[in-house]
Amino acid sequence: MQNILVVEDDRELNEALCYALKKQDYHTSTAFSIQEAKEKYQSFTGKEKLQLVIQDVNLPDGEGFTFCQWVKAQQDIPVLFLTARDLEEDVLKGYDLGAEDYITKPFSMKVLLRKIERIFKRTQPEQPGGYDDGYLKIDWERAKVMVDQKACAITPTEFRLLKVLAENQGRLLTYEILLEQLWDCDGQFVDKHTLAVNVNRLRRKLENHEHKYISNVYGMGYQWIG
Repeated sequence: MQNILVVEDDRELNEALCYALKKQDYHTSTAFSIQEAKEKYQSFTGKEKLQLVIQDVNLPDGEGFTFCQWVKAQQDIPVLFLTARDLEEDVLKGYDLGAEDYITKPFSMKVLLRKIERIFKRTQPEQPGGYDDGYLKIDWERAKVMVDQKACAITPTEFRLLKVLAENQGRLLTYEILLEQLWDCDGQFVDKHTLAVNVNRLRRKLENHEHKYISNVYGMGYQWIG
């Protein structure tokens, strides 16, 4: 699960951001000042590492630029500015400090979430070239699937669904997230019913009583448990 630190002194906006991020299955921590943000950053140790900072520029105890600079000196993690400061010199300063993006208020929450998704895709380590647990073997590059050493024929939509699930092992993918990933695959509209049909077909092709890969979290979405 990706850990995101939200540094925003407007408590209502901070709460709204965290609510939207949690709906996308991100884990959030909040800070309302630079000092608090540094303390929250230092609380991440071991396996629980911080993976993204979303921050304002105008903060009670100084400019957010200084926190961005401090974070980058500790660890090269993505920083996304979300601020009302829209002067060209401020935008350029944000990028010069190494920010992944600089978004000015007011903003679209949907656009922000999509930008965050793209940041993680760019910055997280690439997945290995395949999946192999001895029973199920997948070659992502050649779109080949083997089940119990036999070739398994799956549709392009099923393969895309399989890839999204397997590359997010252990993470609950909501219906909304999956529908966005599968949208317009091969020029076909994918709705919730079609998603369920593809998941069920995929499970029949991959699973047996000893091997289970996809868990249906009722009313919420699906999770890869292989």
